[in-house]
Amino acid sequence: MTVPVEAIAAMPVNAVLPNDMVAPVAPSAVHTTGSATGVPFGELITKGLGEVNQKLLASQADMQRLAAGDTQNLHQMMIRLEESRISLQLMMQVRNRLLEAYQDVMKMQV
Repeated sequence: MTVPVEAIAAMPVNAVLPNDMVAPVAPSAVHTTGSATGVPFGELITKGLGEVNQKLLASQADMQRLAAGDTQNLHQMMIRLEESRISLQLMMQVRNRLLEAYQDVMKMQV
């Protein structure tokens, strides 16, 4: 199922991205045209990449414990594996969208 871009643009940021990937911004700061407020974009990206990396490392450790036969709760391990997979897919989709936006901007004639 695909969602039109207009519908996504109308959604609040929390509905599109997980809460841990969204910087807290005051509602009055959303529509201002002055200087940017909140967390810088680079820090958001760094934080998001760090969280995805931690989930992937935890999944790798879970897989090693599973291979060694040292797993107590298989269900929780599978949930963590799926969470890390989805986090990686989200990160790749955000990267693809950013690259597309950059390429669109570079194609614009001034």
